[in-house]
Amino acid sequence: QVQLVESGGGLVQSGGSLRLSCAASASTFSINTMGFYRQAPGKQRELVAEISSDSSTNYADSVKGRFTISRDNAQNIVYLQMNSLKPEDTAVYYCKSIVSRLGYQYQYWGQGTQVTVSS
Repeated sequence: QVQLVESGGGLVQSGGSLRLSCAASASTFSINTMGFYRQAPGKQRELVAEISSDSSTNYADSVKGRFTISRDNAQNIVYLQMNSLKPEDTAVYYCKSIVSRLGYQYQYWGQGTQVTVSS
């Protein structure tokens, strides 16, 4: 089993910053891609940013230039630095990890953390 523990959400004013963290406990798995998704009320869950094991990154167009994803492979932690936040960034943010073991891949989700941006 892999557990993902998120932290760092909260309430911030428009233009402010937050940093999300997601720590993965995966002692017998290899962690491949880690990333953050978000889901606003009444909307589908969408990719925000992801980072692979070789540190290549992928961002949603709506956050490019404002958000930065990074990871600490030694600690199995992924970070999402969110700057210039907008009210439309308000959502529950979920960490996702794709891991592999014995030739099989699995995906796991964190419990979610609320990010609220006030105007």
